[in-house]
Amino acid sequence: MDPALAALVARREIEDVVLRYCRGIDRMDAELVRSCYHPDATDSHGNFHGGVEEFLAFAWKLLARYECTMHFVGNLLVELEGPAAVAETYGVALHRSADPRPQLNLVSGFRFVDRFERRDGPWRIAKRVAVTEWSRIDEAAGRWPTPPELESGRRDRGDALYRFLAELRA
Repeated sequence: MDPALAALVARREIEDVVLRYCRGIDRMDAELVRSCYHPDATDSHGNFHGGVEEFLAFAWKLLARYECTMHFVGNLLVELEGPAAVAETYGVALHRSADPRPQLNLVSGFRFVDRFERRDGPWRIAKRVAVTEWSRIDEAAGRWPTPPELESGRRDRGDALYRFLAELRA
């Protein structure tokens, strides 16, 4: 394959991993999040530092406290070097809970600083550092309640996304 085309494909594959990770976190799909990492990968995420399975246990305990989370990613810059890459992803994450405590209702700006590796197939995260840039409180007074007739997002495979994916694959 032409080197410029191969680099373009690699960058797109790495971007897809970042996006799948965000989907997996927001839909609480542990299998999808796990698939973004190499089995021996490490993650430094807030006060957590460890391996993939330990990270999933840590994250799921935290995620259970929220009614919803939503991760938006923007700038993604990938530096390639053969079967390895460093990716820096800027993002904003919303965390919402029925509990009014500020630490459970916040919006934060972050960067994922990732080392990706292609090992016998797909690109996956080998090492991640989640860097917090800023955070603010998502005040309950500023929220508008979602009318009950509107379909709301779900944090499981009952979400509309999974219905569409099942239809696509049928």
